[in-house]
Amino acid sequence: MRDLFLIGFLVAILLAGFRRPFLFVCAYVYVDIVSPQRISYYLLSSVPVSLIVFIAAFLGWAINDDKSLSKPTPRQVLLILLLLYCGYTTLTADYPDAALEKWDWVWKALVFSIFMPMTLYTRIRIEGVLLFMLLCLSSIAVVGGAKTLAGGGGYGTLNLMVANNSGMYESSTISAFAICSIPLILYMAKYSTIVRPTIFSRLYWYALAFACLLIPIGTQTRTGLLCIVLAGVLELRATKRRFLYIGIIAAITTAGIPFLPKTYTQRMDTIQGYKGDASASTRLAVWKWTLDYSKSHPFGGGFEAYRGNKLTIDMSYRTADGTVVSVVGYDAGRSFHNAYFEMLGEQGYPGLALFLAVHLIGIFRMEVIRRSYLKEQGANAWVSPLAAALQHAHLIYMLGSSFVGIAFQPYIYYIIAVEIGFDRYVQIHVKRRVWNPFRKRRRDVEAEEEASEAEALPEPEPEPERPLSAAAERRRAQPRWGNVNGK
Repeated sequence: MRDLFLIGFLVAILLAGFRRPFLFVCAYVYVDIVSPQRISYYLLSSVPVSLIVFIAAFLGWAINDDKSLSKPTPRQVLLILLLLYCGYTTLTADYPDAALEKWDWVWKALVFSIFMPMTLYTRIRIEGVLLFMLLCLSSIAVVGGAKTLAGGGGYGTLNLMVANNSGMYESSTISAFAICSIPLILYMAKYSTIVRPTIFSRLYWYALAFACLLIPIGTQTRTGLLCIVLAGVLELRATKRRFLYIGIIAAITTAGIPFLPKTYTQRMDTIQGYKGDASASTRLAVWKWTLDYSKSHPFGGGFEAYRGNKLTIDMSYRTADGTVVSVVGYDAGRSFHNAYFEMLGEQGYPGLALFLAVHLIGIFRMEVIRRSYLKEQGANAWVSPLAAALQHAHLIYMLGSSFVGIAFQPYIYYIIAVEIGFDRYVQIHVKRRVWNPFRKRRRDVEAEEEASEAEALPEPEPEPERPLSAAAERRRAQPRWGNVNGK
């Protein structure tokens, strides 16, 4: 029954795509996030669904779409360079077979993020991709949230429709992306033109945001907790009634802590000290190994380079009687657990530089747009909130990726593609003088221009005085009203 539903839904999207080719792009987003071929028992699991929809999206754009905006932007050029560099490191990888296995899905994520902005030249299309992304995420988050409320969950044990704990279904990965999607959910609840803001639509969006908040609790990931804290701080910047917002958050937190599972609070307590936690100590050992590895391999070791690490792990813990016990452990082949060290170990310093440039430029550009249209009213009132939502989602990802290796996860590259398309749409259709942190204030510029003009213009020469006639002299000397005698 599940297979029939998944096949019917996918076929319906593809058939609609023949009339509206842009839906092929949305269909690929659905296939890449939800992975129906992994959920299916028999039928879809034997068909290369991702490749078919991938090709359909390109052909639909090539045959029946506007190509006037196909000129690549600077960030698309950086993504192209990152793609080519990853291809080079794959050919020279330390573990060629494992590298090719990861390259098989990484190249599609990068190519599609380069291609997608060329199709996002209207507000409807931009919001359409966001809508598909959030609805696909909801198919995972709602299931996880419901199971968490029902008392299920645990680190690595929360079943999110698939049995294996990998990809978007991996605990820390879905926790980071669920929280980084909350700003986008709140934007859609207020400004969406596809799903109009009504009491029912807002109820769904807010329920989805609540389900996303439950994911880190159900998966018991420390990454999710840190992302929640950052999301709360970023929303504080966007809200107008900040003291009311702080009070509500404090009340919800105080009321909710007693209902949290004991296993969750115990795991969160390990954030205070890493030496007593095997997972945290292992990650620090891997990061130290990566720094040493990059000295001898500055251009990276290709995908899955972590397989060559051999670790010495120093741990210490306190027993019940207060005695501190030191333990030395050994491990090998442990993954990076950090997107930045993942890039450094696999792609070296050039890959890390390209990776950081792509993300930091996007965050900066969204800040420029947010400030420029902050007080905009009317038809363009949605511009600044969307820029803020994309920026907040990106910042939350940057924090979450510090504790999980998601440098090439497709979801963040969809957000980058939306940022690029949105930025270009604003520059073409909603363009105005934008905010620049290095530009002088307008009043300072005007004062300097007036001063320079005053210095440039010469002083006018006084006109020569003409002698007055006798009659004119008498008129000048007489009072204006009457004569001196008052007659």
